[in-house]
Amino acid sequence: MEFWNSLLTEKSWEILQDLRKRYSFVLIGGWAAYLWTRQQKSKDIDIVIEIKELENLKQDGISKNDNSKKYEMKKDEIDIDIYVSYYSKLTIPSEDIKKYSSNVEGFKAVIPEALLVLKQGAEVDRGNSVKGEKDRIDIFSLLFFSHINFKKYKEILKTYGLEDYINRLISLIRNFKEVNYFPLNLREFKQKKEKILGELKKL
Repeated sequence: MEFWNSLLTEKSWEILQDLRKRYSFVLIGGWAAYLWTRQQKSKDIDIVIEIKELENLKQDGISKNDNSKKYEMKKDEIDIDIYVSYYSKLTIPSEDIKKYSSNVEGFKAVIPEALLVLKQGAEVDRGNSVKGEKDRIDIFSLLFFSHINFKKYKEILKTYGLEDYINRLISLIRNFKEVNYFPLNLREFKQKKEKILGELKKL
């Protein structure tokens, strides 16, 4: 089952491909989760850029959101959130994102362990909203369909004083029941959950 309308996600993918040709950025958010897992596509685009790249992006008509400490761009129905080093506030500091990035399918994207941390931060902020639900689905896509090094995940949490995220994740796994968004039957879903819980309890 697709979370977002396929017409929107295809439009968003086209815009993302165009941005990649013209600008240098690290991809985070739902599209990064998709590239690592090939599960749910995204509607919105989230990127992290260096300050020097900001001037280049301004030619596309971006606006500054001081409250959220980010820049924004809108193309048709697609929202593009632009996080800038040493300005934007993310769960992992925006200026550190680059060191947690790797190449995947032609994009520079944040690695799964760091993306899991970012997604947890977003899920805490967005809670029971529609976007919060998508955050949870992306978290489980990463847990089920990417190769998470849980020791690396713990190291990232320790670096930023976020060790409580381990217990938050354990609670989320126990309570999550949205099997319909994944190509798994109920037995497979439960087995994956139990395996991940076992890994987290070792940390």
